[in-house]
Amino acid sequence: MEDEYKKLKIIVSGGGTGGHIFPAIAIAEAVQKLRPNAEILFVGAEGRMEMQRVPAVGYRIVGLPISGFDRKRIWRNIGVLCKLMKARRIAASIIREFRPSAVVGVGGYASGPTLDVAGRRGIPTLIQEQNSYAGITNKLLARRAQKICVAYEGMERFFPKEKIILTGNPVRVNLLTATPNRAEVLESFGLRVGVKTVLVIGGSLGARTINEAMLKNLQKIADSGAQFIWQTGSFYYERIKSELDEVGCPSNIHVTNFVLRMEDAYAVADLVVSRAGAGSISELCLLGKPAILIPSPNVSEDHQTKNAMALVNKGAALCVSDAEACNKLVDLALQTISNSDKLMSLSANAKRLASSNATERIAELVVEMAEKNIGGKERRG
Repeated sequence: MEDEYKKLKIIVSGGGTGGHIFPAIAIAEAVQKLRPNAEILFVGAEGRMEMQRVPAVGYRIVGLPISGFDRKRIWRNIGVLCKLMKARRIAASIIREFRPSAVVGVGGYASGPTLDVAGRRGIPTLIQEQNSYAGITNKLLARRAQKICVAYEGMERFFPKEKIILTGNPVRVNLLTATPNRAEVLESFGLRVGVKTVLVIGGSLGARTINEAMLKNLQKIADSGAQFIWQTGSFYYERIKSELDEVGCPSNIHVTNFVLRMEDAYAVADLVVSRAGAGSISELCLLGKPAILIPSPNVSEDHQTKNAMALVNKGAALCVSDAEACNKLVDLALQTISNSDKLMSLSANAKRLASSNATERIAELVVEMAEKNIGGKERRG
């Protein structure tokens, strides 16, 4: 039992989107860099993308049968509540068997029951709040959390001030270490060297409005002096591919369902069009990428608009509302990509908002918290 207590064992819980999964993996990798013998277990939601992405990089993951509440069809939440109760029982079993030294929550459905059970059992928990506006789950979990890592100032509106640590958001390690060859990357996308390039991303699943804006303005794009990398998202790819087969895809657009090597796409992008998820914003700032943000209207508390405005107010990004995207997005992208001074200004201001060591700082806090807990167990034992 003593050896079991001495071993550093960390649970990382959450997911649902790449914006949660990639930072979670980054934290796990940073923890193992500090403590190579640490054992890390991920807890995600059954059927969500973390169940494939996490094992793909070599970590073990357990899924909980959980989904989000349906705010429009209230009657469906009876089933959601039943799933939540079952998820809590499974989370309790996982914690009992794994005996974590600490638990980290990165947001997403699974983090709620996992951190709640851990907190009630006296296991130290850390919340990594990515957004500028905290959701209900994290506000409830904060009561038992030991540390709350945030990326924006003023978060004492949502959390106890004494628990807050301003770290910034973790990003994928390979974005910082990769050194892609621009000419080779553009050639791999079927695009030309020396032409300004716009990267259009709507998340791993895709963004309907951004895709519709692209489809509506194919001729404008074809006639422009720019070229586009267009990630449609897996959910929309087949329909868009079918439409493009009918009308013809301009030669200055590379269409894909998912950009596997995002570090390559960022490297060649002179302008990025993106949703305003916290993870995406952190990456754009760290890389100093000029961006046009289209906040998703389908998120709690409209937090993506608040994320976007935190950059817009600093001159670090442009913003188009989801409702106006079909009519305004492509025009604004083409205007911006042809304005070198604007691109330089957006880039410089974005870099000023970047947090370059967020991942390492969070990992240090996790290790410190876990080792303190192990030390307390030894003294009690």
